Amino acid sequence: MFSRSCWSRRLTPLLAIALGLSLTLSSCGSVSNSLSGSYVEDTMTVAESLLGTIALSQDDPARPDAESEARVLINDYMALYRPKGRVNGLPSFTTMQTALNSLAGHYTNYANRPLPETLKTRLEKELKKAETSVVRGT
Repeated sequence: MFSRSCWSRRLTPLLAIALGLSLTLSSCGSVSNSLSGSYVEDTMTVAESLLGTIALSQDDPARPDAESEARVLINDYMALYRPKGRVNGLPSFTTMQTALNSLAGHYTNYANRPLPETLKTRLEKELKKAETSVVRGT
């Protein structure tokens, strides 16, 4: 009937296509457990969470876990909303993106150092501004 090499030549491309489709389709519907998919709610949640994280003192035992969770939250938020054209042009998103990039950059480059007071003050201001803007619908 069919030789082994014939099956191999026909089956390998089909398996590759099936695997590619399954990986593509499984990643399309994933929304992070911490995010609801509602831009306004997620922006408020992320801003409030990050304000709480940056308010922790350097010697707080919960700080390392909070910073780790903050990094995951930042990545999830940006991965969800940056590609959305209807969102990423809003002033609230631009302000939020600036704050998140600054905080993520600090966590990446200076993981063992406390937030400088100037950065902490600027982040608080930007996160509160993003909350105000998103509630207004901009």
